[in-house]
Order: sequence, then structure tokens, then C-alpha cells
Amino acid sequence: MARVTATTPGLPEPAPLSDVRTGARVVVIGGGPGGYEAALVAARAGAHVTLVEEHGLGGAAVLTDVVPSKTLIATAEWMTIAARAPELGIRNVGDRDEAGPFAVDLGRVNERVRELAAAQSADIRARLESIGVHVEEGRARLDGPHRVVVAPAEGSPLALDADAVLVATGATPRVLPDAVPDGERILDWTQVYGLADLPERLVVVGSGVTGAEFAGAFGALGCDVVLVSSRDRVLPSEDADAADVIEEVFRARGMTVLSRSRASSVRRDGNEVVVTLDDGRVVTGSHCLLAVGSVPSTGGLGLAEAGVRLTPSGHVDVDRVSRTTAPGVYAAGDCTGVWPLASVAAMQGRIAMAHALGGAVAPLDLRTVAANVFTAPEIASVGASQRSLEEAGTRYVTSRLELARNPRAKMLGMRDGFVKLFAHASTGIVLGGIVVAPRAGELIFPVTLAVAQRLTADDVAHAFTVYPSLSGSIAEVARLLPVVPA
Repeated sequence: MARVTATTPGLPEPAPLSDVRTGARVVVIGGGPGGYEAALVAARAGAHVTLVEEHGLGGAAVLTDVVPSKTLIATAEWMTIAARAPELGIRNVGDRDEAGPFAVDLGRVNERVRELAAAQSADIRARLESIGVHVEEGRARLDGPHRVVVAPAEGSPLALDADAVLVATGATPRVLPDAVPDGERILDWTQVYGLADLPERLVVVGSGVTGAEFAGAFGALGCDVVLVSSRDRVLPSEDADAADVIEEVFRARGMTVLSRSRASSVRRDGNEVVVTLDDGRVVTGSHCLLAVGSVPSTGGLGLAEAGVRLTPSGHVDVDRVSRTTAPGVYAAGDCTGVWPLASVAAMQGRIAMAHALGGAVAPLDLRTVAANVFTAPEIASVGASQRSLEEAGTRYVTSRLELARNPRAKMLGMRDGFVKLFAHASTGIVLGGIVVAPRAGELIFPVTLAVAQRLTADDVAHAFTVYPSLSGSIAEVARLLPVVPA
């Protein structure tokens, strides 16, 4: 990789571009899943790869979002399981207080969260460097489509010439004018891992995936939680039946859910936070967690000047092989707004580099993306949703089986949840499915295979499953689908 140290504002002109198929020069901006997966693909293909990251390898997914939040949720899940102990015949022995045998030390939980995130980040760095990826720490911007300028934390700027550039800068939490995080009592989701003690009363503003996950987790950890939802129900983008189950579980576990309630402002009053709703009602708590969406991190990168078109929301406009409107410039991950999932970002990055280096690639197919909401129970889904099928006018059949009917679920004390499949009414091909259950993210995989491989409901119904097993419900719900006419 050609690198030039610049001591003056005028950087030298880049050298002539190399042959993309022979030792191509690749610069990746951003070290999250889209960035580091792209760097791995490019390096394995023989390219000279430099990855520029400002905050730490792994990006928000590893350092402040997916890995930390799911680690916190894993602890909450353990507490949820422990709550079923009396039903399973497990009782306390010895001297115990009325709160039960377990208490959460949030300071230690968050210390473990930070340790795991740091370890994962270090693993990613080691993996990249082991195959020859050069990691540059600093902030990058495009200086035209084939040159990247890096401003390191210390030292002079660097100019990197590139045959291909991948922008994978992610997104940051959205901040409302009248609800600004202070990092102490008013928090966004990147700041909760600094808490040493459980909030006495946590007000969560926003009932999408992030808000629902954190509300459920902190409720399981022992907090009094109020969830402020501007919509008719929590998780408005999810399957309506699945969202109803989660809301019912939330309420049954003591959470206060305020539906059709939009927060207009959040302010701090000493050791309290005051959340004012649009209708004038006031909700108070010890802490407030803001989960009101995210904005793409695309500012200050020189994208428009390099010919990269942005959408009105500020996302990078890409096609299904991750190309932008600038030649040789690709983009992946949350900065594109395609689908805010680490798995999608990684796939976009892999596709982008394979395409940039002349390989044959299959364009991104969102119909086969499996997604998971890490509430308790979880919601996992893949393929077409009931809403999308109805809006498209597709002829489909559906069946649903309650989790409580599954023998393995009965043994484990699981009651809340279901499995639902959708199949084409004429061909019987599985179009999509939803699993609502503990560890649903593990159970969705057979449905993902069915959707990706265009299996029929009969194919799924006649496959062997272990008895008893939670996955047995997937074959059973396929057998319950209405018979497709010949």
C-alpha cells in the first residue's frame, strides 16, 4: 500500500492506479463487521489492504452495540431462567433474604461486558494482522474516489492511494434536541455500560428493537422499568402476534408500558430524570435510556465531493453489490441504511470486495436474512412477513403452533411463544417463518435453510427431528399447514 506522509495541507498526487486483478490497493474505512470482513476477503485475494479505524476494531457492533448489549442480555436471561426454579422443584436452602438467592452486581456485569468487548476487538485485530492487513488508527476522508486521507491521533496526515475504497462507518445514536444524553442519568445505549449500580427506576424512551431489548433486560436484572412507546404496541416493525406476546410478557413481569405516548423532552432534576410526554403527562425515574433510532456516520468523509450520492436521510446510496455512484467506491453496513444487522453489514462487505476484485458474486438477497430480537422470549424471523405477503397480494397459507404444546418446552417450564410458517398456496414453498421462544435465534436456522433453498412445507414436515426437542415444533407446524392443492 502506497503511503505518503504530508507535512503541509497540500497532499501529493496519487501514483497511477494498479491493475485491480494484480496486487490491488484497497482502503477500508471503518473496522466494524462490514469493514473487517471486507478486509479479510480482499487480503485473502492478494490485495494490499489498509483498514482505517478511529475508535477501535470491531466498531460499534463489538465495542458499544451488539456484543456489549447481548452480553448484558445473557446475564438477564440467566436471571429469567432462575425465576423458573421453584416451578421446576428447585428451592432455596440456608439463610436467604426475601429477594431470593441471587442479586445482580451491575458494576461487575458491566466490567465483564467491557472485558469481552475488548477481547473481541483484540481478536479481530490479530486475525486481520495475521493475513497482512495494515491497520491505521485515525479518522479518514475521501480526497476523490481513489485517494483516502487519514488524520491519525498523533502525527501528520497520510495519503493512501486506492484502486477500491470501502466505506463502512456505521451509525450513531440519534439525539433529540430536548433529550440530550449526559452520560450519567440520561443515557444512550452506548453509555449504559458505565453504570455501577442498577437504576432504581429506568424510563426507556423508544419501543423498537433496542428499546425493547434493554427494557426487558433491565427488568429481568431487577429494575423498575417504564417503557415509553409512541406506537400502538412495542416492536411495531415485528410480526404483530410476536409483538403482542412480548408486550404481554413485559406487563406480566411488572413493567409499565405506556403505549401511544411520545416523549417531548427529557431533563435532569438532581438525582431524578423527568420525561414529559406530548400530552402533558410526566414520568419520573432515576435514569432514562434513549432508544430513538440512529443516524448514519457519513458526515465529514468527503463523500459528496468524491461523487458518492447520499440519500435524504444521509445514508450512502448503494446497489445490491454495494457499489456507490463513485467509481471504485463501495459501502457496507449501517451507513447504507440497507438493514441494520451485523450479518448484513458483513455480507455487504464480502460482496463488495469480491466484486471490486473481479470475482463472480451473487447480489445481496434480503429475502434470506435471518433476524433476531433478543428479548425474553426472543423473536427470530426470516423471509417474507405476513404483512409483506398481504401487501404484495401473494396467495399463501399459514399455520401456528404454541410453544406451550412442545414437550421439551414443558419440561423446561417455557410457556410464552410460538412457531409460525408461511408457504405459497400453490407450490407449498416455504416463504418465511417466525419463532418466538427462548434462544429463538438458534431455532430459526432450519427455517432459514428452507427459505434459502426453496424447500416446500412437505420437505420440512417429513424431516426427522429429535424427540423431545424445541426444534420438533418446526416440523410439526409444517405438518399443520393447510394441504396445498395439486
